[in-house]
Amino acid sequence: MELADYPTIRVAACDLNGQMRGKRIPGAYALKLDAGAVRMPLSVLNVDIFGADIEGSPLVFDSGDADGVLYPTGRGPVPLPWLDAPQPLVPMAMHHEDGTPFEGDPRHALVGVLDRFGTRGWQVIAATELEFTLVDDSGEALRHVRDPRSGRRLEAPGILSMAQMDAFDPFLTALYEACAAMGIPAQTATSEAGIGQFEVTLDHQDALRAADDTWLFKTLIKGLAHRHGFSASFMAKPFGNDAGNGMHLHFSVLDGDGRNVFDDGGAKGTDTLRAAVAGCLAALPASTLIFAPHANSYARLVPGAHAPTGASWAYENRTAAIRIPGGPPAARRIEHRAAGGDINPYLTFAAILGAAITGVETGMEPPDPITGNAYEHDLPRMAPDWETAIDRFRGDPLIAAFLPPELIANLVMTKRQELRLMRDIAPEAQWKTYLETV
Repeated sequence: MELADYPTIRVAACDLNGQMRGKRIPGAYALKLDAGAVRMPLSVLNVDIFGADIEGSPLVFDSGDADGVLYPTGRGPVPLPWLDAPQPLVPMAMHHEDGTPFEGDPRHALVGVLDRFGTRGWQVIAATELEFTLVDDSGEALRHVRDPRSGRRLEAPGILSMAQMDAFDPFLTALYEACAAMGIPAQTATSEAGIGQFEVTLDHQDALRAADDTWLFKTLIKGLAHRHGFSASFMAKPFGNDAGNGMHLHFSVLDGDGRNVFDDGGAKGTDTLRAAVAGCLAALPASTLIFAPHANSYARLVPGAHAPTGASWAYENRTAAIRIPGGPPAARRIEHRAAGGDINPYLTFAAILGAAITGVETGMEPPDPITGNAYEHDLPRMAPDWETAIDRFRGDPLIAAFLPPELIANLVMTKRQELRLMRDIAPEAQWKTYLETV
């Protein structure tokens, strides 16, 4: 069935919080998408977590809330298997009237970073590991999900439990089928340390496609969970006394001949790997706002809670923020472990890969890799709270080296508005804001 033959289709771009912003349009519009048939205000990609305009934003008040033009990203249409009626989605990116990319679009920021690798003839290959928690949101308080077989509420974690996998087999089976239909390369699924928590790994592929798929995957998980009678949360900390949700990014870099530029034939990796690590470490404290973008994010960033709080790197050490996994030298890669599950995938990819290529371009040298427990080392720290993270991000010269100034300004305005508004919401009620939005 051709895209134009559907009664309606959807088009959407990614806002600064990772939410889809777009329209439902007649299928006949499919023939005109490449010509810029769909328009939306530029400010739509800069709304806050509640979906409201940013007070004082020049996009709204200085430009008369001008329209931008949406063009397809090249990812192609994807089905949305959680909907009752077939209604494909065409991922889009925002542009100005003259066709130039809108700097406030986070996907464009990632494209700009990847272009810097491309000037060296390099391609970034990336994969993500995403944790999410199945929850019961039917009451005034968020509760642990019920076992679909018995109806009893889960009370204990099931680390790598096959029994817990069995309990949610209909959901997980539907998830793999949906990923196949959407072209998302889902690999392993495991039951994790949190109650009702799972992790799904997406396969290594071109980094831009990996970011696209991570964005789509988060929407898929939420939609599919509803069809199975519960909700899914990527909140960094759905329950205060339980494990939080993280997102780990693995990446390597191939040269024009398909060789991994991190591979030196041994376990240590090349000088290029170490320079990329150095860039990631240097940018980590000021990048906290990208990796922990919400009020709830900071409940996860506490020592000993399986989330990095300091800038360190190590070989085969999961307490470090930057881990170099073992395995065959040809597969040598960097694993960045700082981000929560509540991130915007495009901004996270751009921050990590932008820091890495800046480290390579400027010849940065990392400190010695740590050994032992990273929480026991004296390290440069990630921002301890949301307000500090916003302030660090705003004025940091390294951040300015890989993110566009308009995006930096828009994100700071957005997060300051959210910070002010979230102060009026009790922490135990904040899940009502974040459950469906992150």
